[in-house]
Amino acid sequence: MTNIRELDPSASPLDYFGSELRRQREAAGLRQGQLGDVIFCTGSLIGQVETAHKVPTREFAERIDAALMTDGAFSRLVGLVLRSQLPSWFQQYAEMEARAEYISTYQCQLVYGLLQTEAYARAVLGVEQANKLDEMVAARMERQRILKRDHPPVVWTVLDEAVLYREIGGKGVMREQLAHLLGLFGQPWMELQVLPFSAGEHAGMMGSFTLLRFDDDPALHYNESYDSGHMTANPQVIRERSVGYARLQAEALSPRESAALIARVMEERYGEQPGPDARSVA
Repeated sequence: MTNIRELDPSASPLDYFGSELRRQREAAGLRQGQLGDVIFCTGSLIGQVETAHKVPTREFAERIDAALMTDGAFSRLVGLVLRSQLPSWFQQYAEMEARAEYISTYQCQLVYGLLQTEAYARAVLGVEQANKLDEMVAARMERQRILKRDHPPVVWTVLDEAVLYREIGGKGVMREQLAHLLGLFGQPWMELQVLPFSAGEHAGMMGSFTLLRFDDDPALHYNESYDSGHMTANPQVIRERSVGYARLQAEALSPRESAALIARVMEERYGEQPGPDARSVA
């Protein structure tokens, strides 16, 4: 007889998801392999999710809802599951980010997480999270769902020019990432500027930071170090960083000029290059 691992549904969102999946599958009279056939995956994957050994993706949850006719229950739950995969010190920020009406961020090394492509995110997270890379990438992509809401937050991003030149994941990944950024120009509630090298010293010299604003709650300032994040609503910090951000916006290229720079870097640095065996033709 198969030894079935018993889960404590209250232990974590992942355990609750697994226990509910098993309960709903058994109520439908389906074996793991049968359910797998219906949603185009293996019975082994169903078993791994049911025993909390595998983190489900949003696509997986949506297919389960359709197969078991659970009225979107798993699709609603999977957001909590994926958020629980974020580092514990980052989870509170992710919750506040999802509630914010206005996000202002300056990034000095990397593309802001909400604007990253999946391949770029995988390259970034793979440096430190290789043992749970799929889960971390899925969690980062889940964060981006706030941009697809009926009423998304206003997102104003200032990227240091260095971000465009820092090759993350190889030329192909960077080309795709910069193309993605170009596609954001002209989007409602989205602005993107590049702070050029020519700006010299500036108000973001201490590093990346983000300001979150809400309709009814105090604004928050967030920055992070290697293994922790710091969030504060201190009015003096908000005042100083708000002024600092306004100065960054003033010193950055205009959105039109920023788009032109991104397009130029994309083609000149990450464009198609001739292979080593290429020969010029006279």
